[in-house]
Amino acid sequence: MSFAGRLGLQQRVIPAYRAGFLEALSKACQGGLNVFAGQPLGIEGITPVERLLGAKLVQARNWHFRDPSSALFLCWQRGFFSWLRDWQPDALVVEANPRYPATRLAIRWMHRRGRPVVGWGLGASELSGPLASLRRWERHSLLSSLDAVIAYSELGAEQYQALGLPSEKVYVASNAVAVAPSTPPLQRPGWFEGRPVVLFVGRLQWRKRIDLLLQACAGLHKSLQPRLVIVGDGPARVEFESLAQQIYPLAEFVGTKHGVELEPFFQQADLFILPGTGGLAMQQAMAHGLPVIVAQGDGTQDDLVRPGNGWQVVPENVQSLQDAMQDALSDPGRLRRMGEESYRIVKEEVNIETMVAVFERVLNRVIM
Repeated sequence: MSFAGRLGLQQRVIPAYRAGFLEALSKACQGGLNVFAGQPLGIEGITPVERLLGAKLVQARNWHFRDPSSALFLCWQRGFFSWLRDWQPDALVVEANPRYPATRLAIRWMHRRGRPVVGWGLGASELSGPLASLRRWERHSLLSSLDAVIAYSELGAEQYQALGLPSEKVYVASNAVAVAPSTPPLQRPGWFEGRPVVLFVGRLQWRKRIDLLLQACAGLHKSLQPRLVIVGDGPARVEFESLAQQIYPLAEFVGTKHGVELEPFFQQADLFILPGTGGLAMQQAMAHGLPVIVAQGDGTQDDLVRPGNGWQVVPENVQSLQDAMQDALSDPGRLRRMGEESYRIVKEEVNIETMVAVFERVLNRVIM
């Protein structure tokens, strides 16, 4: 199945990790894919995509009022309507965020021409504060004006439905950053060969909470304390290394690795852990047959990390992380079975191919 028309896709910012999905989506659009997005604020720490193979990327001029953490945040995307007039999409996918005023006008522009608009978003978490009622109304107003909404996760879909959107308008395209693995993972023995190996891969900044991981490792019984391999670099590396020397000298900081350089680290590992926010390497770890421990977040982890393949721990809680590690490392045979389930999930359920298939199905449904 493919989409026969011309597709336009708008986002405030396209992170670099989204390039693989958009390039795959462009191959499913017979009329082509044209993407409209701008630059992030400097404080956000987002690396935006610079180019797309097979799709055209048009730069929006983002005018930000406040930042995304503020209840008063707004972003006006200058050039939106020039882009729409030039591209003339048969269908439009927009970021389902009510704080972009130009998006509302673009939806009306499309609907006046009898063309559908699909929203794509994380979900609709509970709002609080003095502007909560107004923000709920704005959110419901925007979402109700869309022809369909695609959520990043099952939790996000439930949140959209709780706002009153009919279930037949809400779809799930589980957030994926990697294609389905094509080769089976390394077959590991049902025991640990020496110390178990725990792996972290990511940028070394404080929100990654490597400090919590070091403390959790130090708190384990000596018979379970792992060799902790930390792949990556960043502004907090010196502080993390200093803390490791004090409380957990078994930690190894190996620096940044990319592509094939990462392979031996995934193959040698027994368990993959993300103690803080973010973490694009999790799906890569699962494709290598690794069970995972992650901090609970926005719900996108729920589709990837389940009791059969890992643990979700309480954020900012050393004891929760330590308890999960204790459970994981106490039974190597079970850990291997959980790694097999990780591989199955990214092979069959959560990958770029299944994500594109959902978009194709939704676009073909709303275009009818």
